[in-house]
Amino acid sequence: MKETVLVCLALVGLAGCATPEEKLDKGQATAVQTAISRGRFEMGCPEAKGQVLSRTLVEPPWIRGTGFGPMGANGASGIELVEYTVGVEGCGKRMTQVVACAVDGTGCYSGVGGPR
Repeated sequence: MKETVLVCLALVGLAGCATPEEKLDKGQATAVQTAISRGRFEMGCPEAKGQVLSRTLVEPPWIRGTGFGPMGANGASGIELVEYTVGVEGCGKRMTQVVACAVDGTGCYSGVGGPR
């Protein structure tokens, strides 16, 4: 009986977790819009369009045995991120933007890019 309860609790806990693919999909539209907005400004091209070239889930670093971090001695420290590489093109110009988005939905940041 006790084992059944533990298994049920574990399954309920797992049901609330997003898969890596879901995490990658969650912020993609915001990441593309972030890159397009920056690209349109930097290229001076209001009709620029963007597309995702790659995306990577970046896990927070682990701190083992130090006692530091929000999760204690053996927990994760930092925010889980998705990093998108977005190509922006328009008005005869192209650029690549690297956009990092927090998996928790708190926002995206576009790294340094430039026209190509």
